[in-house]
Amino acid sequence: VQMLAIAPNKELECRDTIKKICDSFAVSTMARDVMETATAEKHIDEFFLQPVNGASRTGYRSNWWTQFYYVLWRSWLTVLKDPMLVKVRLLQTAMVATLIGSIYFGQKLDQDGVMNINGSLFLFLTNMTFQNVFAVINVFSAELPVFLREKRSRLFRVDTYFLGKTIAEVPLFIAVPFVFTSITYPMIGLRSGVEHYITALFIVTLVANVATSFGYFISCASSSVSMALSVGPPVIIPFLI
Repeated sequence: VQMLAIAPNKELECRDTIKKICDSFAVSTMARDVMETATAEKHIDEFFLQPVNGASRTGYRSNWWTQFYYVLWRSWLTVLKDPMLVKVRLLQTAMVATLIGSIYFGQKLDQDGVMNINGSLFLFLTNMTFQNVFAVINVFSAELPVFLREKRSRLFRVDTYFLGKTIAEVPLFIAVPFVFTSITYPMIGLRSGVEHYITALFIVTLVANVATSFGYFISCASSSVSMALSVGPPVIIPFLI
C-alpha cells in the first residue's frame, strides 16, 4: 500500500512509480485471471467494497467498530512481525537500568544519599521521556501517505486510525517501565516495601505513557520523519526543567 501511496512533495515521482507498477500488473498473468473472473461473475459489485448496512450515512465503507477492529489488528500484527525490535528495546532498557542502578547503587538516607537519589529520580524522568518519545515520533509521519490514501478512500476515520495504532503499542509501553523500575528500584535502595514499589512503578508508567502521547502529538504535527526528529528535542527539553 505504501508503494502506491502519494507522498507529500513527491507527487510526480510517486505517480511515475504507480504508473510503472500498474502497467506491469496490467500485462501480468494475475491481471488476466482477475479480469476473467470478474467477467464471468454476474454480480460484479461483489468485488468492490460496499458500505455496511446502517453506516452509509457516515460516508465510510464500514461502521466505527469495524474500522477500529481492523486498524487495531493490523497495527498489532505490525508489532508482532518484528519481534527482534521488541527484544532490542527491552534489552536496551535493561542495560540502561543496570547502568543507572550501578552508578547509584546502595544509597543511604543521609545528605549525600538524598542528593544522589534526587539525581537518580531525574534520570528516571529523562530516560522514560526521551526513550518513549523517540520510539514513536516517526510512527504517523512515516505512514502519512498510507493514511491519506485510506482516508480519501473512506476506509478509516481519523479517530479509529489513531486509537488503533496507539492501543496496539500499549503493552510494550507498559513492559518498558516495568523492566526499568524493577531493576533500578532495588539497586538504588529506594524505600522498601511492595506498596512503595508499586507506587513508583505506577508513576514511572504514567510518565512513560505521557511521553509516548507527546511523541504521537509531535509525529501527527510533523509532515515528515526528519521534521519530527528536528522538532522533538527542543519541544521536550523545556518540560524537564
